[in-house]
Amino acid sequence: MDIAYLLWWQDFRNAIGDALTPFMEAVSLFAVTYLVIIAALIYWCINKRSGLYILASNSIGVVFNAVLKLTVCAYRPWIRDPRIVPAGDAITTATGYSFPSGHTTKATMIYGGIAVTTWKKIKWIAIACITLIAITGISRNYLGVHTPQDVIVALLNGTVFLFVMHKLFSYLEKHPDKENYFLIAGVIIGIIAICYVTFKPYPMDYLDGKLLVDPQKMMKDGYGDTGTFVGFCVGRFIEKTWIKFESKLTKETLATGLTGGLILYFLIQLLGSPLKSALGLHWGSFANTFLLMLFIIALWPAVLKFIQKHAKS
Repeated sequence: MDIAYLLWWQDFRNAIGDALTPFMEAVSLFAVTYLVIIAALIYWCINKRSGLYILASNSIGVVFNAVLKLTVCAYRPWIRDPRIVPAGDAITTATGYSFPSGHTTKATMIYGGIAVTTWKKIKWIAIACITLIAITGISRNYLGVHTPQDVIVALLNGTVFLFVMHKLFSYLEKHPDKENYFLIAGVIIGIIAICYVTFKPYPMDYLDGKLLVDPQKMMKDGYGDTGTFVGFCVGRFIEKTWIKFESKLTKETLATGLTGGLILYFLIQLLGSPLKSALGLHWGSFANTFLLMLFIIALWPAVLKFIQKHAKS
């Protein structure tokens, strides 16, 4: 039935001459490439607690999604059924296993986190974010790279962790002295996740003498997502212990801090290839995402605090 659903979308794509394909590709790309920047800007400039909640939810959600994906090892739809022909260049960008959808998970975490934090104050933003979650999930089916169950489980994964992190943040507001225990537990979970995805068995299926999916390449995403989670835990410990910045939307943070933060974020992203060359595919991916999250949570807030301090003097 899931293949029939994808074939329906494929027939629809063909009927409209791929008119929606560029839009759907853009929606998918934005979810995994640029959406985290919105969460970072909320954290840096608008509301520290809200931004922290969104980034924390995303960090734990993506590492759980990666572990689940590398546990199930479900092949992509076009491997399961050659009638499926992904749209555009989706077949080259949709790496890894299929279940659950990483794009939908990240969209649910970040758009969903924004929806949770704005629902009572700016409801139209919350409704827009919920709509964007749905569009992102549909885009993965439309492009032919994920089955409906891939998307549904990703939505459930995101919703569960948004709820869990909401409860955890409420608990930590009353018991701030307990936060370090959770951060230490997070690092330990990250270590366990790395060990698990490294040493677990993977399917080694061949077609015409060619390995269908190389587990070594697929482990890269697991290392990268774990790097995001560990980077969050380490960054949060550093920020709460020594930096203690406050997010303030001023001319200085908006013009100088914001612009510089975005430039440096993309420069750190460019370190991905050199790090993979130096440390290998797995640890290079881990190091790159670790540095990105450390930059968002701790390093750039230290700069913003410095800018705020000198703007007053």
